[in-house]
Amino acid sequence: MNEQTPTPISDDILVKVENIKKWYPVQTTFLDQLFTQQRDFVRAVDGVSFTIKRGEAFGLAGESGSGKSTIGRLTLGLEELTEGRAIFDGIDYSTLSVDENRKLRRRMQVIFQDPMASLNPRMSIGSAITQPLRIHYPEKAAEHRDMVLSIMDKVGLTPPLFFYNKYPHQISGGQRQRIVIARALVTQPELVLADEPIAMADVSVRAQLLDLMVQLKKEFNLTYLFITHDLATAKYICDRIGVLYLGRMAEVGPLREVYANPLHPYTQALMAAVPKPNPHKRRTYPMPEGEIPNPINPPSGCRFHPRCPFAKDECSRVEPELRELRPDHLVACHFAEQFVK
Repeated sequence: MNEQTPTPISDDILVKVENIKKWYPVQTTFLDQLFTQQRDFVRAVDGVSFTIKRGEAFGLAGESGSGKSTIGRLTLGLEELTEGRAIFDGIDYSTLSVDENRKLRRRMQVIFQDPMASLNPRMSIGSAITQPLRIHYPEKAAEHRDMVLSIMDKVGLTPPLFFYNKYPHQISGGQRQRIVIARALVTQPELVLADEPIAMADVSVRAQLLDLMVQLKKEFNLTYLFITHDLATAKYICDRIGVLYLGRMAEVGPLREVYANPLHPYTQALMAAVPKPNPHKRRTYPMPEGEIPNPINPPSGCRFHPRCPFAKDECSRVEPELRELRPDHLVACHFAEQFVK
């Protein structure tokens, strides 16, 4: 790896993203390209910053289309940034070559949402989990089988030899998700991007998978970037959480603090949407109307103002910046003070 001046960063910070943006050009016809100078872009991520401490589980929550998965891919360098910087352990790896990125990749892995889409149906379970070792640790080829059997045992695929030569279609959905987890952890990474890791699992096994992820986090001292649309799930595993809306961060802070005192109307709406087991407890926050706007032409000012029940004239004109209203609790809302307890 070429030498580069490390980016100044606190020792306890593993990941730092600074004002990252990802704009996708809108495909147009040949005639439109010929006669129109202006180009439209899908602003999937439009200026997001956050940090993740070592050994922390940082959650990203929001509706579908808010930019969660895109931020995860940008954070790991799986997609090229339109603007901003993504820093891992003091290294701005957006400036690295392909070979240098590959060497760094063993320290970060992904747990994908749909195991059937991310697993090769013609590759046995043992081969699928071995593949990262072939790429990153070819010099340890003699140890690959033992390493794979060990990680299979740790994720609950027991006895490992029973599953080693089976194929994804021969086992249950919960077991397939355990394979994806095992494949992500077999290289002993420091950072794991968990992109809706239990969304495709049956309700009966989701709690088991969350318990497994918490256990593995402690055992391997992992750092999680946990992406979810379900705040109830985030509450189970995350230490801090960031709430996204239309490519921008609406609120970020310690999970217990954000849950106890949500300061952004959008966060309040997400909290109100979480089902409560007690039928006598009703929602205390009004639900927003309408759907998430088009990211090609987002609203001016605060992007949530067309749906916000508390919006005022200023909200449509001035875009709010993240500001700290409580210790380590930031919110992007002009009138968040009215919600401070």
